[in-house]
Amino acid sequence: MREWTEEEKNRFLESPDQIRELYKKVRRSDFRQTYHIQPVTGLLNDPNGFLHANGEWHLFYQWYPYGAEHGLKHWYHVVSKDLVNWNNCGLAIAPDKWYDNGGAFSGSALVMDGKLYLYYTGIHTGDDGVVPYTCLAELFQGSYRVHKKDEPLFGPQEGYTHNQRDPKIIKLASDRYVIILGAQNDAHQGRVIVYESRRPDRGFKFKGEINVPGFMDFGDMWECPSIQKISGYDVLMFCPQHITLKYRGQSQNHNGYIIGSMDWDELVFTPVGQFHELDFGFDAYAAECAARKRSWSETTLISWMGIPDATYPTDGEEWSGCLTLPRNLRVRNRRLIQEPLAELAALRDDEADPLLEILPKACELNVYNQEEDLELHLFTKYDHSGGISICYDSKTKILTVDRSEMTLTFNNDDGNVRTRKLDGGLDHLRIFIDSSSVEIFVNNGDAVFTSRVFPLDNEHYFQMKTRAEVHIWKLKNAVCDDFIV
Repeated sequence: MREWTEEEKNRFLESPDQIRELYKKVRRSDFRQTYHIQPVTGLLNDPNGFLHANGEWHLFYQWYPYGAEHGLKHWYHVVSKDLVNWNNCGLAIAPDKWYDNGGAFSGSALVMDGKLYLYYTGIHTGDDGVVPYTCLAELFQGSYRVHKKDEPLFGPQEGYTHNQRDPKIIKLASDRYVIILGAQNDAHQGRVIVYESRRPDRGFKFKGEINVPGFMDFGDMWECPSIQKISGYDVLMFCPQHITLKYRGQSQNHNGYIIGSMDWDELVFTPVGQFHELDFGFDAYAAECAARKRSWSETTLISWMGIPDATYPTDGEEWSGCLTLPRNLRVRNRRLIQEPLAELAALRDDEADPLLEILPKACELNVYNQEEDLELHLFTKYDHSGGISICYDSKTKILTVDRSEMTLTFNNDDGNVRTRKLDGGLDHLRIFIDSSSVEIFVNNGDAVFTSRVFPLDNEHYFQMKTRAEVHIWKLKNAVCDDFIV
């Protein structure tokens, strides 16, 4: 197995100067966010290692520092006291060991004995091809210093392709830990495989794959799996790939969940319903969950505001990606409800005039439907042409979000229209707008539409064509965009 050369090691020592120059270019972008986590440079994608420890929320994300492409992956670290205001802590994991010379891919974290265990997929590339390893690093609280183990926890399992990744650590008891991985079997079917140990830092042995009756031929790869206890149910979340789903256009990458019950001894997840999308918008993937406190059943979710195999207008500016706002989760009527955090109200500035025609660059809209139908247009030009339309038809009970009239369109092959049927009708929309994104929460979290948008200078008007009560707040800057590598 090949060790890194001195030249390869040195480029990580030299990279801050290179990244600093790139940062000067990136920060001039008109599309930099004001209250969403985003990369200092390069590409951000999957959130990782999301948890609460010693009064701080820790969050990591996959990061390629040198451009808007899926290159050699690192982990970047951000922290928060309140899940609203975030600070950059810098590089956490660099791919500098023999077992991760092809990149440090997604994973999760566990807090134990005053330190964070970071579990991730290390990709080894060499004469033997692409080999995935499940790896462990330790982060010491306070110093944010990361120590990587000399050897991985375990290597790939026979019977599956090299697509074995995204370890999720789950503590079942004080002496029982499991790691689940997304995998693809040799027949190219998506699977979740399980390893178990009596300790969190060693001794993991392959136990088998989880049987999910009715879903064993559902996409050819399952990425980013997790099993969360929410409102008394077990919730299996994962990202099935290379499958088309109703109302998702031609998109081949999805993020969703199944509610049911998990038997860890028999490795059977028994569904009590169907597969549901987590988000009905265009750009949400790789959801990561964390408990608010150990004693609470409340769970918070955050996702990559993007999708695989896609391009975005900021790619030419050498950066791409951001994360969604955190959402609180609960189960109601066998569906997940996603509600914006109550803490987000701290972002509000003075309430603006509800008759204001120009959208602030960062704002929150609350729309209370007063008629059976609703028609709202965001990011229009001065004459109210173009933009995103949000329309509700009371006869069909279908809410439609259409971004096809924006000047800067992208990923058009996946479609620019998304819909959701609202069996109980439409009462309320809570809409969070940032410089290059919009998140639409429907009926206090019954459905969410998340989308990247890239409005030009003349696309900041809005129009309400039906009668509704509208409240608008300007939102303050809450994400630290300083340069820390």
